[in-house]
Amino acid sequence: MLNIVLHEPEMPANTGNIGRTCVAAGARLHLIEPLGFLLNDKMVKRAGLDYWDKLDVRVYNNFQDFLDKNPGAKIYMATTKATQTYTEVSYEPDCYIMFGKESAGIPEELLVDREDTCIRIPMIGDIRSLNLSNSVAIVLYEALRQNHFDHMNLEGHLHRLEWHHDA
Repeated sequence: MLNIVLHEPEMPANTGNIGRTCVAAGARLHLIEPLGFLLNDKMVKRAGLDYWDKLDVRVYNNFQDFLDKNPGAKIYMATTKATQTYTEVSYEPDCYIMFGKESAGIPEELLVDREDTCIRIPMIGDIRSLNLSNSVAIVLYEALRQNHFDHMNLEGHLHRLEWHHDA
């Protein structure tokens, strides 16, 4: 199971959207405090819609608490400061992909000794960063693709009609 880690997220709507994405992807969500909202915040629930109760979510007091409770975790840290892109690494099926808070990202103190596992999403120009929820979806689905979308539905079906298959 892939793991998404949010380090001190600030916006409840982003966390709700990310929670919904985690449910759809079969990923676990890890939240490192302090959070900029309460988990029962109506904005979290609204963004997560009726999926929040299906989410495997874990909360930690701080980064050290996260490390202590997940010993040996392979952590990829998404940051605009990384030298390699998110497509240049091979994601293990049980890895952790960490994202920082909306206003500041992951603290440099956590990045400095982990350059080999820091990843970035390429962008044009002087854009500071993408929306956190979008960033999680981009990287998570690359990790899922690399792991062959294991246990996921790979085909859809029309509701009222059937696809026309050419012979």
